[in-house]
Amino acid sequence: MSQEDANLEARLEEQETFEPPESFVEQANVTDPAIYEEFEENWPECWERAADLLSWDEEYDTVLEDGDAPFYEWFTGGELNASYNCLDRHVEEGRADSAAIEWEGELGETRSYTYAELLDEVEDFAATLRDLGVEEDDVVTLYMPMIPELPIAMLACARIGAPHSVVFAGFSADALATRMNSAESEYLVTCDGYYRRGDALDHISKANEGLEGVEHEVSDVVVVDRLGDDLSHDLADNQHDYDELVADHEGSTVEPVSRDAEDMLFLMYTSGTTGKPKGVKHTTGGYLAYTAWTSRAVLDIEADDTYWCSADIGWITGHSYIVYGPLALGTTSVMYEGTPDYPDKDRLWEIVEKNDVDIFYTAPTAIRAFMKWGEEYTENHDLSSLRLLGTVGEPINPRAWKWYYKHIGNEECPIVDTWWQTETGGMMITTLPGINEMKPGSAGPPLPGIDARIVDAQGDEVSAGEAGYVTVNNPWPGMLRTLYNNDERFIEEYWQEYSDEGSDEWVYFPEDGAKIDDDGYITVLGRVDDVINVSGHRLGTMEIESAVVGVEGIAEAAVVGGDHEVKGEAVYVYAISEDGTETDEELEERVVEGVLDSIGPIAKPEEVIFTPELPKTRSGKIMRRLLENIASGDELGNTSTLRNPEVVDEIAKQAEGD
Repeated sequence: MSQEDANLEARLEEQETFEPPESFVEQANVTDPAIYEEFEENWPECWERAADLLSWDEEYDTVLEDGDAPFYEWFTGGELNASYNCLDRHVEEGRADSAAIEWEGELGETRSYTYAELLDEVEDFAATLRDLGVEEDDVVTLYMPMIPELPIAMLACARIGAPHSVVFAGFSADALATRMNSAESEYLVTCDGYYRRGDALDHISKANEGLEGVEHEVSDVVVVDRLGDDLSHDLADNQHDYDELVADHEGSTVEPVSRDAEDMLFLMYTSGTTGKPKGVKHTTGGYLAYTAWTSRAVLDIEADDTYWCSADIGWITGHSYIVYGPLALGTTSVMYEGTPDYPDKDRLWEIVEKNDVDIFYTAPTAIRAFMKWGEEYTENHDLSSLRLLGTVGEPINPRAWKWYYKHIGNEECPIVDTWWQTETGGMMITTLPGINEMKPGSAGPPLPGIDARIVDAQGDEVSAGEAGYVTVNNPWPGMLRTLYNNDERFIEEYWQEYSDEGSDEWVYFPEDGAKIDDDGYITVLGRVDDVINVSGHRLGTMEIESAVVGVEGIAEAAVVGGDHEVKGEAVYVYAISEDGTETDEELEERVVEGVLDSIGPIAKPEEVIFTPELPKTRSGKIMRRLLENIASGDELGNTSTLRNPEVVDEIAKQAEGD
């Protein structure tokens, strides 16, 4: 490292706040600090700004209906179609030949879709779905990797008023069956396979295995041929080749179905503390308005931009900030099928340079990997097109933030560190890049119109510098409306009711810990419930524990998250074997396979530690905090409340031995 570079590193290390560059502020979509006060004084009518970004078939009567709280309704009386808002209107406004999606395949293939071409593809597949019998309000399950047919299918479903339920392609057959059973979905769109690090992966076999676990009749399955000659496969009687079906409907015109603002747009299943995934219901008007507004205000997206969110569409980030938000604004959205390090560790920067990407939105997990690989992989590429950087999925530490700022943004790009969830639909806590200074490691203040607070266990706001729990005290347009077919669990898991001066007030609890500083900036500390955040993806410990206990020879198990240099958190399994079962490598492999089969590679345990006992309180509750400390190598603290304190040292020694 040269002396100049060393001096720069030292300055960055000491610097605690960063101002957005004047050149960025001059062109930013939102630059007036008064927006915070305006939203507060004019709430909830302030959210008309978000609704104004959309085209409505019928204007809404009321911004917010809160008479049946917490079952809030947004833009009631309004009617619109999400597919029309993401496609047709841009074509009608003269942007037919502008690129909508730029797709980069794992093997170097590319596909580009203009807005006119994407609309044609969506109409053809919408006609296909209708011909198969899909009707308004039928839930269509999409079990697909990052190929263009996934957003095409999403928008085709939205066009005909059929909610979609996307299942992450990395999830197991069991996970697919569980979600199709919960959604009572009779239609599946999937593919034969896809590529990972150059290898052709068989996906259709996994889909077929999942279909065997569906408890109701599945009418039709559509299969995209991604692998061609690299995977031969046969289709069952109710399975159809995607290309053949679409060819039969080429040139179709499908008028977008006008949907009530509160009609369901999609279901997204997320991990819960009970072990049973929750079907989060998002609706058409509020969700689309909120993702469009946050895409414009936080990500600073303009129609002429080339924007890249590196998430997978199988997660909410991909729904909100690859498909619906960016396409509602008419921008070019980049999709990438593969991994960041194939065929080499500069793959992402090659794509940024090739496509002149303006805005890049990724996860801290990826940034930590980039740091580990070294800046030489960025130095060989021209990244000067970048105007804004973002992070999503988990808190980012100051060191990773500063590396990102220097080596990717060249100290010229603001960074928006965004906190939000599947349930919130879009960003909730982050800086507005044209207004706020940035503090590495701190997400920032709540967005305008978002009443987020940090409270203690009694619900009282904490002082600056103290830790507490994130709460949201007002509803927002992008919020989930309920859990599918489970209103009771919706209230139980997310809401707390308070009586305040004779009126009832509902407060949303996302179950994340955080602290707040004197400037109102919030630093999110992580989950406080039984959910592990692996590479920005939430996994329920109960779901993983059920998979472990389902392995023959395992009597009891506890699953916790532990610190991991790249993933942030990793899965650690502590298991008790049944009498007479040998705790050897074979059993460990069966435990890992059990998790992979039940959930998928995303939940693969970092370690499996066998122990004769688990640390338990005198009432029999497993002390997972101590197991987390062991996994992370932290001090164990007080064990005096345990009925078996001696077992903690035994487990720690066992973990060290592994």
